[in-house]
Amino acid sequence: MDKFRELSTFVDVADRGSFAAAAAGEGVTPAIIGRRMDALEKRLGARLLHRSTRRLALTEDGGVFLEHCRRVLADVEGAERAVSAARHTAIGHLVVSAPAGFGRRHVAPHGPAFIKAHPQVRLSFNLSDRVVDLSREGYDLAIRIGGVLDANCVAIKLAANRRVVCGTPAYFKRHGRPKALDDLARHNCLAFNAQGGQQHGWLFRKGGRSVNVKVTGSLDCSDGELLHRWAVEGLGIAWRSTWEIAPELERGDLVTVLDDCALPSYDIHAVYPQQRHVPARLRLFVDYLKAMYGRAGYWSRAPSTAT
Repeated sequence: MDKFRELSTFVDVADRGSFAAAAAGEGVTPAIIGRRMDALEKRLGARLLHRSTRRLALTEDGGVFLEHCRRVLADVEGAERAVSAARHTAIGHLVVSAPAGFGRRHVAPHGPAFIKAHPQVRLSFNLSDRVVDLSREGYDLAIRIGGVLDANCVAIKLAANRRVVCGTPAYFKRHGRPKALDDLARHNCLAFNAQGGQQHGWLFRKGGRSVNVKVTGSLDCSDGELLHRWAVEGLGIAWRSTWEIAPELERGDLVTVLDDCALPSYDIHAVYPQQRHVPARLRLFVDYLKAMYGRAGYWSRAPSTAT
C-alpha cells in the first residue's frame, strides 16, 4: 500500500509541478508529500526530482521512472474497472460442472442462448457424474442433483425433483405392480452399477426415515440414459429422477409405483463456492437456468426441445 501511494504521489507531483499543489489535491500537508518523495528516492537509490524554492523538475531517472509509474497505475485502474464491470456485467469465462445425462439435456443446451444474450461470456462445460471439488479443480459452478451439499458452498435450488420407481404399463401388466418395498425382490430391477452406485440399493422414505432396499436384475449399467431406455423398452423397472422421465410420464409410456415411498428431497441445485462478490456471469447463468426450469411444461417436453 505504501509503495502504491508513493508511486501515485510521485505522478501527482510531476503533473502538478509542486508539493503544495499535490498536497492540496490529497488534502494533506506539503511536508507529508515531501516525506513520501524522500522515502521513494531512498528506496530506489536515485534522485527523481530537482527541488528548489521556485520549481520542481524531473531528473533523467525521474523521467524514465514517471513513464513506468503511469503504466503501472493505468494497469491497476484497468484491473479495477474490469473487476467492477464483472460484478455488474456478464463478462469473462464461466466453467460449469454438471451430471452427464442432466447436463446434456438441461444445462449445456441452454449455453448458446445465454451466450447470445451475453456475448462477452465464454462457457465451458464438464459433463461427468463425478462430484468435482469446485475450488481445488477450478470450477465456478456445479449443478448437483440430490446428495449432501457442501456447507462451504452456496446452494440455490433450481427445481424440485424426486427419485421414483417406474416401468411401462406392459411390464406391470405382465409382472404386477409392487405394492410394498419388499415386492421389489420379485422384479427385474435395472440398476446403476458405477462404484458407489445403486448396486448398494435404492433409497426410499418410509415412516419418516430413509430405507435402503437391495435390488437385483438381469441388466445393470453405469450409464443412466441406457437404464432409462431399457425401462421405456419394458425390460424391467428403474429408479429414476422425475426430471428424466417427465416426458414419458406425460405420454403414459412410463408409470410410477411405490409413490408413497419416493425419495422426496432429491432436488436440483446450483452450487458455487462462498464469495463476497458473486460475478455477474455466474449469477445471471444461475438465474437463467432457474427461469428455464420454471417455465410451464418445461420438464414434459422432449429433451431435444430444451432451449
